[in-house]
Amino acid sequence: MRARSLEQARYHSPLNQLPQTLFPDLNLPSQAQHPTGILPSQRLRDLVSNGQIIAARPIAPEQIQPSSIDLRLGSVAYRVRASFLPNEHSTVGRKLDAHTLEEISLAQPAAFERGQVYVVPLEEELNLPAHISGKANPKSTTGRLDVFTRLLTDYGREFDVVAAGYKGKLYAEIVPGTFRVVVRQGDRLSQLRLSRGVPAETDENLSELDQQFQLVFNEHDVPGSASIGGGLRFSVDLTGTHGGQAVGYRARRDAPEIDFARIAHYDPRDFWDPIYPTERRDLVLNPEEFYILASREKVRIPPQFAAEMVPYDPSVGEFRIHYAGFFDPGFGYGTDDIKGTRAVLEVRSHEVPFLLEDGQYVGRLLFERLMDIPDKLYGQGIGSSYQQQGLALSKHFRPFPQ
Repeated sequence: MRARSLEQARYHSPLNQLPQTLFPDLNLPSQAQHPTGILPSQRLRDLVSNGQIIAARPIAPEQIQPSSIDLRLGSVAYRVRASFLPNEHSTVGRKLDAHTLEEISLAQPAAFERGQVYVVPLEEELNLPAHISGKANPKSTTGRLDVFTRLLTDYGREFDVVAAGYKGKLYAEIVPGTFRVVVRQGDRLSQLRLSRGVPAETDENLSELDQQFQLVFNEHDVPGSASIGGGLRFSVDLTGTHGGQAVGYRARRDAPEIDFARIAHYDPRDFWDPIYPTERRDLVLNPEEFYILASREKVRIPPQFAAEMVPYDPSVGEFRIHYAGFFDPGFGYGTDDIKGTRAVLEVRSHEVPFLLEDGQYVGRLLFERLMDIPDKLYGQGIGSSYQQQGLALSKHFRPFPQ
């Protein structure tokens, strides 16, 4: 066991220097449009100002997204024996004391190896009001590098879930899948959205939303028909209907390492093999290989909604799509001048080869209402990387030569 355990160290965190009853609940402004829903950007800033989201280093304005907050890696990482959940009887710190193999400083860039499990205490901590809960996702860039990232909380029984009224530290579990990656303190691999109540929309409400805002467009920017059933269903494009020669990319396992801080730096040919359309318009997914594909549909998220991508139906294929399945308000929408954006799919088949065919349904978008329209939307104005993407790799790569 280390000389100074994490259980002891957590009492020196910023959270424990605040009175625990100082902010018993979130004071909702009278102009809030809905009493429940996901908290928009302005409400997240309120939580920061009130000391309900805290960090030793100031939270930067660019961490606040339209309906989520980016979470930063802390100063140290722990390579552990295996993935774990603390469960209701333990903190993450106690588990780390028992199962850490190596302690790694992130004060300088450090390499995370493929297939190894790392746990990193995050800079942000929470002192949530009683009725505010949370859910986390990897950021889009993280998912497109096949870096499996999940959130842990003390006494948590589920990954990526923050219980209502949680007060404590946050941790990221990080498992590089295909590429060796270099990270450092302050890198942002995941994001957290907070909500009051359960804001999920029914299929009936989603149909009304489509009639009001037009959620789906085709490759010619013509309104398309929304397929609704357990959410907004979308399919895979294996014909290249949106232009460009390749319909996808397959990751190369002999690739060099990738530094999260290097933007538009790498030659994609060193990391990816293009996939071109076939006469049969299909693709065999090889077990445990990683693919970047795209949806046929162009979708958009109206300003007062966010969406989460989930598998269409696990019974129709043993493959996983979209590690980073959160869509902010304004995605593919802008100021109502964008006719949708394709969803990029991070795909991995499991155990057996799987035949994927053009137009096959592969996922659903579950829409969730916000409490208010956020005071900023996803798009170029806030530095969003993928607003009008086609088939797009992560922002670390230069454009693929045509």
